[in-house]
Amino acid sequence: MFKFANPEFLYLFFAIPVFIIGFILLNIAKRKSVEKLGTLALVKKMMPELSLKRSYLKFWVVMVAIGFGIIVLARPQFGTKVEKVDKKGIELVIAIDVSNSMLAEDIKPSRLTKAKQILTRIIDERKNDKVAIVVFAGEAFIQLPLTPDNQSAKLFLESIDPSLVPVQGTAIGSAIDMSMSCFSNDENIDKAIVLITDGEGLEGDAEGAAKRAADKDVHVNVVGIGTTEGSVIPLVAGSREVKRDMQGQPVVTKLNEEMCRQIAKAGKGLYAHADNSNSALKSLQTELDKLQRKEIDGIAYSEYDEKFQIFAWAMLALLLLEVCIFDKKNRIFRNIRLFK
Repeated sequence: MFKFANPEFLYLFFAIPVFIIGFILLNIAKRKSVEKLGTLALVKKMMPELSLKRSYLKFWVVMVAIGFGIIVLARPQFGTKVEKVDKKGIELVIAIDVSNSMLAEDIKPSRLTKAKQILTRIIDERKNDKVAIVVFAGEAFIQLPLTPDNQSAKLFLESIDPSLVPVQGTAIGSAIDMSMSCFSNDENIDKAIVLITDGEGLEGDAEGAAKRAADKDVHVNVVGIGTTEGSVIPLVAGSREVKRDMQGQPVVTKLNEEMCRQIAKAGKGLYAHADNSNSALKSLQTELDKLQRKEIDGIAYSEYDEKFQIFAWAMLALLLLEVCIFDKKNRIFRNIRLFK
């Protein structure tokens, strides 16, 4: 893999031909001025220590150094680098509802978008935790196994949409059981589940699954998203076409807040209602901060490895070389004919 972190600086390469043309025109003007004094051969005999080839070489060395400097500014990056990470945190599994009802826009810009915004903030602020992501509707799937790489977690979270789970419904029980399978076997690390859903169309024994998790000292925190008044469901995100029932009437989806509260209670966790404010995020962060943090380790993958240092050293070497090249021939090295 190869890319430039700041590719806009590569446009500076268009300035190099301008410098070259300017240098050529300047030398033509100098030659014409010299020819006014006499023939070029005669003028050279009058200034035997002057070396035009040295001045040309100095110019080209500077041009190449400028080229390397532009590459340094553009920050070339090759491949990926792997680094060992030692952190002090908890293991956190995020379970997010991706059923079609999450496209409702009673929470702006939509329930699903707001859920992803909340979860992204949680990942950002809990940089020392290991994170896993589970998506669910009528079925539950592990979208991202437990990892200390928070950047990867955010990338996976951003790509989530209802198409990931073809079977519709709200299988919260399956989501909790699947979340439990993500945790490590280390009993010394505190663990928690954050489940975000509208609670509508509930399937399976969600309270039983939450209780089983609590019995293993894993708290199930539930974030209810949506309004109790409800909203229609767009066929696709941002569409004006809405889902309709068999009679052609628009389907209205409502937050099942009571069910969300019962699941959180069974899981000995927090229930928070996500509205258009940040109150749910703050409550959730406070609850997670109560858990005891322990040393955890893992491998984090940095997207690209910086390689601009190679070009920086090459630029420095060329600039030092340019300084060491004199326009005039050095009397000490007069007989060394590197530049004829």
